[in-house]
Amino acid sequence: MEKTVGYAVVGLGVGRNHVKAAAKAEGSKLVAICDLREERLQAQAELYPGVKTYTSFEEMLKNPEIDVVSICTPSGMHADMAIQALRAGKHVLTEKPMDIVVDKIYEIDKVAKECGKKVGCIFQNRRNAIMEPMKKAVDAGRLGEIYTGFFRVNWYRSDEYFLESGGWRGTWAMDGGGSLMNQAVHTVDLMQWLLGDVASIRSDMRIVNHKIETEDFTSSVIKFKSGAIVTFVSTTAAYPGFGTDIQVTGTKGSIHVDGDKLIAWRIAGENMKEEEAEMLAQYGNNAGAIAAADNTIVRGHDFMVQDMIDAVRFDRDPFVGPLEAVKAVRIINAVYESARTGKEIVF
Repeated sequence: MEKTVGYAVVGLGVGRNHVKAAAKAEGSKLVAICDLREERLQAQAELYPGVKTYTSFEEMLKNPEIDVVSICTPSGMHADMAIQALRAGKHVLTEKPMDIVVDKIYEIDKVAKECGKKVGCIFQNRRNAIMEPMKKAVDAGRLGEIYTGFFRVNWYRSDEYFLESGGWRGTWAMDGGGSLMNQAVHTVDLMQWLLGDVASIRSDMRIVNHKIETEDFTSSVIKFKSGAIVTFVSTTAAYPGFGTDIQVTGTKGSIHVDGDKLIAWRIAGENMKEEEAEMLAQYGNNAGAIAAADNTIVRGHDFMVQDMIDAVRFDRDPFVGPLEAVKAVRIINAVYESARTGKEIVF
């Protein structure tokens, strides 16, 4: 049955995107926001008059108007707060990753089922414009046997970035890693979403140019159960910062994407050149313009928050649930284990 869903957000860093999305979502009412910093609360309260503000998560959960809570705190806090919210009778949407510990994500799923509540995770890059036709082409077997690929997150973050918000980024306890767990988790998710189950991982990692305890560079060879062997690189030390390079190669075709921009679409067939020209015309520039030109297309946090609201309104599963969200975290933790031990990690 349709209803107006009362929405709350805890953590007003990236959580500001959730606040903005919830405030304009169909079937939603932005009820409450929570943060330890009064200045963050005040800034958002000025933008959204009438929203209730809290510095205590426990107090906010007592509000009966709240149906859904977005959890946008440091990654190492996600599971504990999600479980607390579920047991308070709230549905939950977490930022990526759902948590940094695999077993804690399974616990979220278990508690959600016990409480009869829904849980989703932010993996909005699956909704990038080019990812939808790319996924369809892969699933339909148009690339033939996919035997290799290249995934590279070639970004830059300053030392100041890691000191912001209390310095939780780049720590094992709260960030669960560095460039791979924080920045590249979206691309790890896309990789497994496109290529399927992982068979084994061999990795290295190091700190190249930051004063952090985790890593700012990883390099991995990932074997898939399909037989594909993929190279995955993540870094936040690539000054001054570049894009996210995704290449998938099969016996009948290859697709190359940079971020959400199509670089090459070459699939065997009589109309290969014509098809690539058509795809480049649609997806080869700023793919964000596609959504801007068509107001029926919703992407990014707007899509994920609306999807969570609709999951509650229409009693269906969210776009990405715990058992899907856990896959990227399992891969990332295997990368770290391989890098620490020097061993190939077999799934």
